This record gives sequence, C-alpha cells and structure tokens, in this order.
Amino acid sequence: MLETPAVLIDRERLGRNIAWAQALADRRGVALRPHVKTHKCLEIARLQLEGGAVGLTASKVDEAFVFLEAGVPSMTVAYPIVDERKLRRLLLAAQERTTDLRVVVDSREASQLLARVAAEMRMRVGVFVEIDVGLHRCGLNESDPELIDLAQWIRSAAPLQFTGLLSHAGHAYGAGDAEEVAAIAAEECRILQRVRAMLEGCGIEVAEVSVGATPTVLASEAYAGITEIRPGNYVFMDRTPVRLGLATFDQIGLTVLVTVVSRNAEYLITDAGSKVLTSDLGAHGTAGAGGYGVAFPIDEPVGGSAGLNVARLSEEHGFVDAIRGNIAIGTKLRVVPNHACPVVNLADELVVVSGDRAIDRWRVAARGKVR
Repeated sequence: MLETPAVLIDRERLGRNIAWAQALADRRGVALRPHVKTHKCLEIARLQLEGGAVGLTASKVDEAFVFLEAGVPSMTVAYPIVDERKLRRLLLAAQERTTDLRVVVDSREASQLLARVAAEMRMRVGVFVEIDVGLHRCGLNESDPELIDLAQWIRSAAPLQFTGLLSHAGHAYGAGDAEEVAAIAAEECRILQRVRAMLEGCGIEVAEVSVGATPTVLASEAYAGITEIRPGNYVFMDRTPVRLGLATFDQIGLTVLVTVVSRNAEYLITDAGSKVLTSDLGAHGTAGAGGYGVAFPIDEPVGGSAGLNVARLSEEHGFVDAIRGNIAIGTKLRVVPNHACPVVNLADELVVVSGDRAIDRWRVAARGKVR
C-alpha cells in the first residue's frame, strides 16, 4: 500500500478523457490546444500531443519553458507579459527550438514591449488580443475604444503577426448548473463573433478565435466562428464539473489518497491538509460545493456511495465529517478535490494507477513555475 498522502492518476480514465476532448474537437472542426497548468507533467503533455492536440497552452513563462525544452512544437502563453526579462527568456527558448510561439496581450504597453524585443531578436511572434467575455480579469471589453486601435497597431508592427482573438470564460466555474454554463458559453461565442465582425469590417483579418475553460467546452453547443479550444481540467476532472452536472464520478481521473490518523465525535482526521488539498474552494475563488473535497473509503468505488465531506483543513490535517461510524483509524480514503490544478502544483509526483496497482510515477516537472 502506498504511503500517504499521494496524488493518484487513474491511467484508464486519463486516457479516456484525453480521447474524449480530441474527439469533440475533431467533431466540431476546431483545434485542441490543452492548457498545461492543470497537470504540469511532460508525460501527460506527450499523450495529449500524440492524441492529436496541435500544441499546448501555458500560463506563465517558466511553466511554458519546461515544455519548450521538451520540444513542444507550438505554444501559446495565455498571460500578459510586461517584464522584459521574462519576455526575452521566453522568446530565446522558442527561437532556439524553432517553436511556433503565440503570446497574449490586452494593452499597448505589452504589445510595444513584445514588438521591441522581438525586433531585437529578429523573431516573428504570433499575437492574440484577449477579450473579456465576463470574468473581468484580463482582456478588453468588446466596446473598449482601444480594441480596434490595438489590433491595427499589432498588425502594422513588423515583428508581430496578429493571429486573432482569445478568451477565457472562467466565470462559468461559478455557475449553478450545466444550463447556466451553456448560456455563458453561448454568450462568449456571440461576443467573439461581434468583435471579429467589427475588426474584419475595419479590414483586420481575424484568422483564429480561441476559447478556453473546461466547463464551457463540456457544456457548449456554440462553436460558430471558433477555431480552437483550450481546456485544461478535462484531463482529470474534479468536484466542480461534477457539481455542475457536466461530469460524473466515473470520469474523475485524479484523487488524493489519504489516511485517517485520528477521529473524534465530529471528524475523521486525515493526513492531508491545505498543503496537499489546497484551501481553494474552486477555480477563480468560486465556492459552490461546500467543503474542500469529498472522500470515499478505499474499498469503495469513487462516487459509488454517499461521499464524506472534507469540511475543514489545517496545514497538515483534513477534517472529514464523521457521519459513518464504521471508519477506523488507519483507513485509507480517496479524496476528490474541488480543484485539481492547485493540488497538482503542490505535489512532487503523480502516482499512476491501474485498478488497485501503482504502475508508474510521473514527475510534476513544472511545479512551482509561477514566474
């Protein structure tokens, strides 16, 4: 039996999830460019690329660098880069490996920096303008007067190639159900269609329109004008898409194996606290599930019975509701976390399992790459 806590990856479910997303992309006639921030793992990236993904998406420069060094043919960094040191590091890595590099901007400042550094390095860099479709994080609103001017400026800058539009409907994680997620996806599509028509009306060609967020990819029937999808969480799933009615427990590819180390009248105390499960209640700070995950005894299938709520966390301890009196100290539980992405970032390795056997261990190669 494995020492705990351990992050487990179900090899068969992982493979099915990768194949499902690729089949959806093929059926819709769009490219699949998965986001690596979910798994941060070279072995999983290779499976995605072998399955038909056109390239990968990363959040941060150093995260992208790990996959560039491994020879990924095409990479989008979906994060505004305004630090010249980071930008030079990224462009040099792509230049040395002749990687197809795309960068996201939402300001003149970031665009000018990119153009200057790319010119000095004699590189041609693809550029997406990010559009805010409702998350209100990064991106330009469709009515922003800067939008047309920015796209025109990028198109006229010799080292830059205006690639198109990019969005992230991350507010879908906070939806109440699948119907609401589908409505968010449809509105995202409509906003991008309007922006594309506006730019093309000004003579600015929009070659690509890229959307990303696992819930909207799971729920959406709106793909008009979309050329690319960038889901990340789909490889593992977690409690959030299950809560939204977009996935079932049978699709969960990542669980955290923990041990009950103590118990009292209220709680089973496990050996996985916030340093393992994170204190994240859900992507983008959403908190719809109540608690920090749901636990199942190791001898029961995940989702096969009523799960036990992980009600509280301290740094090294998890507090699981003790509503079942037959769970003894020493019992192993599998926890489905609310949000798989930060769980992976806290782990050194992923233990790959098939059935009840550990068959491999994969290093989290991009762990902690947050610059």
